[in-house]
Amino acid sequence: MTHKITLIPGDGIGLEVSTAAKRCVEATGVKIEWEEALAGSVALEKTGELLPKSTLDSIRKNKVALKGPIITPVGEGFRSVNVGIRQALGLYACVRPAKTYPGVKSLYKDIDLVIIRENSEDLYAGIEFEAGRPATKNLIQEIEKYSKKEIRPDSGISIKPISKAASARIVRFAFEYALKCKRKKVTLVHKANIMKFTDGLFLKTGREVAKDYAGKVIFNEAIVDNMAMQLVQKPHLYDVLVLPNLYGDILSDLCAGLIGGLGIAPGANIGDNLAVFEAVHGSAPKYQGLNKVNPTAMILSAVLMLEYLKEEKAARQLENAVKAVIAEGLQVTYDFKSDPNDPDAVGTREMAEAIIKKLK
Repeated sequence: MTHKITLIPGDGIGLEVSTAAKRCVEATGVKIEWEEALAGSVALEKTGELLPKSTLDSIRKNKVALKGPIITPVGEGFRSVNVGIRQALGLYACVRPAKTYPGVKSLYKDIDLVIIRENSEDLYAGIEFEAGRPATKNLIQEIEKYSKKEIRPDSGISIKPISKAASARIVRFAFEYALKCKRKKVTLVHKANIMKFTDGLFLKTGREVAKDYAGKVIFNEAIVDNMAMQLVQKPHLYDVLVLPNLYGDILSDLCAGLIGGLGIAPGANIGDNLAVFEAVHGSAPKYQGLNKVNPTAMILSAVLMLEYLKEEKAARQLENAVKAVIAEGLQVTYDFKSDPNDPDAVGTREMAEAIIKKLK
């Protein structure tokens, strides 16, 4: 069977790491027909659009995409193209495994966690009002009228919608993921002690959904700030974490820190019949074209893609090849070395080639 997949190279280091992942997937022997599409600053230069309709149409047609990192400006400029893709395609579940591999520099061993992050709501919904605008001032007046609480007139406002429907959907996804992957526990993470009508609804809905899985998967809950401490102190007590959008983003980076960094942190964004696979890390434009960066996160994202395509044998072969190269510590990029300036460190292409050789 030939799988048709949309390939989005991305910005910055995106072309290098997505090319490495593409080559590794092809080396497994799985038949792929790639359809390249653009998004981000490269798309803006060539088409005048950050997220062309043709790119979204390609993903809708092919059902699966492998996407390189895309730059997101901090504090100004355009909104996240990554978030735009997830919202436009209804990719409501973000799956971010955090797993240690022998040979990676880390303070921890034997970490095996999965973050399930709700993708469609919360503060990432992008409902914001800029400070000083007439509409913002009007909104502040309305909020003060209904809440009886004063808001400084020079405030910016972000709206945090959390619905029962989306909460039930993501918690059910987490339980089904746990069953499918033979995992034992789902922990719902929230801040319902403070945000009683948003996080409170997420928690209440999660408890209702959990009843359907009683006796099949253990369910517990944790306040997000305490969860951050618990992950640092006792990460081995946890298995699958399900969280609203913002907390999921933050704690997935914390979990990446537990396993050695974003360089080995893969991700998937999944909807009812569409999926986009991408590394958790950003586009790192200062390293663009230097053949220096670690391609592992992107290659492991391709492993998740192969699993989604039900190419389990190829997925295991590719993951094992990655593990073997990292464990040997020879043909690896600078960030795997005890000294980042180690002259024996190899480039992006060379590490990918070493992984491909392990597949043969």
